[in-house]
Amino acid sequence: MTIPRDTETRDRLLKVAERLFADRGFKRVTVRDICRAARANVAAVNYHFGDKLGLYREVLQSAIDAMRATNDAAREAGAGQTAEEQLRRYIAVFIRKLLGPGSDTVHKLVTREMNDPTPVLDALVEQAVRPRVDYLSGLIAEIIGCPPTDQRVLRCVASVQAQSIAYLPNPIATRLGLANTPTAANLADIAEHIAEFSLAGVHAVGRTVHAR
Repeated sequence: MTIPRDTETRDRLLKVAERLFADRGFKRVTVRDICRAARANVAAVNYHFGDKLGLYREVLQSAIDAMRATNDAAREAGAGQTAEEQLRRYIAVFIRKLLGPGSDTVHKLVTREMNDPTPVLDALVEQAVRPRVDYLSGLIAEIIGCPPTDQRVLRCVASVQAQSIAYLPNPIATRLGLANTPTAANLADIAEHIAEFSLAGVHAVGRTVHAR
């Protein structure tokens, strides 16, 4: 089956834009840059996406969809388990997705958007980040016995997430020995460590809650 030429052009634009936006961010990439790299007419972005922001929305939506898929996989992995086990399984799924092959582009796009927000930020927060935070808040609140909106719960959520981010490959992590070539074994070891450390911290916070 022959793919229509317009579809081929659209797909090339998306692929090239994803790479350029991830490497430079939205503001430092021009329509001309994208079209040149995609071997497309300079009017192709407007034709297929309306404008540069429309193209960026589609690119970032693919990253949002990947994050939502991770959220869904984590929920499914923990279905029917205790809150502690659900947290363990969430961490295991998240680490595999975050540090496994093919995750670099998603993380770069999200980081660029966080550091230099565009009008697409709301979609990222509401569709991907907030559901993740709400899920973790619910689990941790159940473990320590206080409302999910309690600041102690939200700080625990931040601590769980921050531990995972520390293992992302970067020049500093490499020099410190934190960034390793991902394998099933070392990803499992990292996830287990983060789970043990997190649950110990969550229980310690819980003891302060009930001591008052």
